[in-house]
Amino acid sequence: MYHTWMRFFTPGPAHHRLGLVCLGVGLQHGALPPVGPRVLDHHTAVVISAGTGRYLHPDGRPTPVTAPALLWLTPGTPHHYAPDPATGWDEGFVDFAGPATASYTELGYIEPDRPVVPLSDATAPRAVIARMARAARLGNPLLEVETGAAVHELLVALRRARADLAPDGDPVLRSLARDAFKPMSVADHAARHGMTPAELRAAVRRGAGCSPKDFLLGIRLGRAKELLAATELPIAAVARRVGYDDPAYFSRLFTRRVGTPPVRFRALQGRAVPGGWSDRVPDPADRPVLRSPGRRTG
Repeated sequence: MYHTWMRFFTPGPAHHRLGLVCLGVGLQHGALPPVGPRVLDHHTAVVISAGTGRYLHPDGRPTPVTAPALLWLTPGTPHHYAPDPATGWDEGFVDFAGPATASYTELGYIEPDRPVVPLSDATAPRAVIARMARAARLGNPLLEVETGAAVHELLVALRRARADLAPDGDPVLRSLARDAFKPMSVADHAARHGMTPAELRAAVRRGAGCSPKDFLLGIRLGRAKELLAATELPIAAVARRVGYDDPAYFSRLFTRRVGTPPVRFRALQGRAVPGGWSDRVPDPADRPVLRSPGRRTG
């Protein structure tokens, strides 16, 4: 016996231009029938939260599936999978498409060459799928935008839940972030970790979806923006604070990556704050209650 619930959608051209659209969502459990062999023209993420089964590759090679796990079904790739007929499994699936899938694939969030991905915990991805299912109610005027936005959230939740990644960040990435403002090359960072540059590149690509250079650059430019917006430090001093001894090189790099020169960014975003901004992430629950002028209490 098994239970199946699913809904399918047809987003319009404007929704596709948002980057990602949800084409369908489903929640199923039990001894479900086999799927395939078939080939899709869109992406599907199948989150297995309980049970076991197997996935058959195009060459017929089987791979065991043990929950929690993710099945990546990518466009144009033949696939065939099924839960164990004796025990079944519990799954949630999301069909999606859009131009943003190319960037998510480049960043490592979607893995076409890895159709079976072990997860450390399926709770967060299943919670996103459950919200998508609730949004699929008939007559919801926000359906396409709400479910499309949730696809982005699902991809992040799946990335965070991968069993081969630490949920709180890889130690190598934490170390790189800590040393990001030091005048060190990628080779220097690699040597500090006892790695070759190629090994460091592979580790950062696996954990952050980008090269060590881009990972460090993102941190440096983010801090530079904060200093430009919150202080009156000269550009040369900002450059030194974020690891660049040559202010002219820093200005060229900032302009190329940000799209505007540091001086222009400061003019647009400056928020002079005595003592600088706080590094503490605020908790909305700690926000003080603002009272209207002239209102008396007590």
